[in-house]
Amino acid sequence: MKIYDTEGFPNPARIRIALAEKGATDKVDFIPVDVMAGEHRTAAFRAKNPDAVVPCLELADGTHISQCNAITEYIDGHFDGPSLTGTAPKQRAQVAMMNLRAENGLLNAVATYFHHATPGLGPDLETDQCAEWGLKQKDVAVQTMTYLDEVLSDNDYLAGAEFSVADITAFAGLAFADFAKVEIPETLSHLAAWRAKVAARPSIAGGQ
Repeated sequence: MKIYDTEGFPNPARIRIALAEKGATDKVDFIPVDVMAGEHRTAAFRAKNPDAVVPCLELADGTHISQCNAITEYIDGHFDGPSLTGTAPKQRAQVAMMNLRAENGLLNAVATYFHHATPGLGPDLETDQCAEWGLKQKDVAVQTMTYLDEVLSDNDYLAGAEFSVADITAFAGLAFADFAKVEIPETLSHLAAWRAKVAARPSIAGGQ
């Protein structure tokens, strides 16, 4: 099993955390992709992943799986250990819901701001920018942080009592916010406490 990724980028980080949570980091080979040089947009890489993004999972039979949620779903079902995506139907639905809210409202919103309203990865990679849209998404990201803080006022984790893929996504989103200089309001005490708790998990603290 291979993972094509760029270490340190937010979406690859999600997959690396998921693998660590399942105790499976040493069961995959990581293949570096030089995003800054545009390797992800080459014909050779697009043949593996037409989305032209990292990460991308390659199975032993040559199957390629892209999109973080799909990759995590495979990892969660393939390796032993506590489930990251839920077990019972209700729990799976709640995890999926909160994961999408964290992904769309926080991580992707920060990414849109970074790629559209800042120099981003530089002029060779940042094409067709729309600064107005990027700034709007920055507001969406901060609004989502406030929403997540409210959720965490009554829950240990974003989808309830158990750590899940939703927490991984939100944690990566906040890390991206730091990098993109999207301010996390200091008033969000529940979010801050949750972030510190998640950062202390062996799957994250062990890799820092």
